[in-house]
Amino acid sequence: MTGLEAVDLIRLADDEGNSVVVQVTGRDMPGVLTGHDTLIANVLVTTGFVSGQLKVWLLPSDLVEWESALDSLAAGQDIRWMGGRAPEISVQLEGERGCPEVIVDDVPGSMATVTVPVALEEGWIDDQRRRLDEVRRRWPREVVEPSFGVYEWSPNRKRHP
Repeated sequence: MTGLEAVDLIRLADDEGNSVVVQVTGRDMPGVLTGHDTLIANVLVTTGFVSGQLKVWLLPSDLVEWESALDSLAAGQDIRWMGGRAPEISVQLEGERGCPEVIVDDVPGSMATVTVPVALEEGWIDDQRRRLDEVRRRWPREVVEPSFGVYEWSPNRKRHP
């Protein structure tokens, strides 16, 4: 890690204590071309009944897909994000309990699924966009792949301690 504090890429929370948070803690392998832009994060689920935590690795493509997911949510569409190699996080805007539901489905690991109803406040999508921008600002993409399997430092790379 670069000594930076963790930052929440995703924070879906309400006043009732229900939340799903994806908290980025740093780079996986700073200074190593093949792992420098991979971020380490924790998926944190909290309710009055159950809580849990999963460690995940975020690829640069995951951030691009999260940005697209936010566009879909802004257009009133439900989304699914990640999945396959990592837990899938879904947001259903019209949940069974009269508010959005966030579903964390950890098929590749624990095989557990948790559904968290979250009464989100107005402007929550803009807040998620600000969080994504902050993650990109703190841990910018610094490796390019000019051809498949060939990695190089970006000309714009800033040296980190």
